[in-house]
Amino acid sequence: MTPPWRRECSSQTRSTGSPCSIRVTSSTAVLSYSRTLAVARIVTTDEVFTEVLNYWSGAGAFWRGLAVAQVRDLRNDPVIDVLPQTRADFDTALALYEARLDKGYSLTDCRSMLAMKTVGLTEALTNDHHFTQEGFTILFPAS
Repeated sequence: MTPPWRRECSSQTRSTGSPCSIRVTSSTAVLSYSRTLAVARIVTTDEVFTEVLNYWSGAGAFWRGLAVAQVRDLRNDPVIDVLPQTRADFDTALALYEARLDKGYSLTDCRSMLAMKTVGLTEALTNDHHFTQEGFTILFPAS
């Protein structure tokens, strides 16, 4: 299992005073960058936390424990808004997933893209090119 500081990130955030969205929080580079956004409000989703916890599920008790602690800390952080998982959001994300069968989008990608559109975000703190395919600007393009 790759340690969290060596993982590639796939987070979304906004670099202005508008809301931003963090998708996966396992990258030190992403976390360091997001801490420089003093005026930014962070928005994420329950589905993102599910994806993080799913990733670490097979890594053993130590890494699972760190993942749980990180998710709890982020959920309790007053500057982070967590959008709840709802049936309507799931259905809308599923419709986008179905509409993009030719893409490699995950369902969490679809939910994140829709959440970003809902709150008016255009920049994503990610290296995931799928977000450019939906019209977002990625702030960590692949090298």
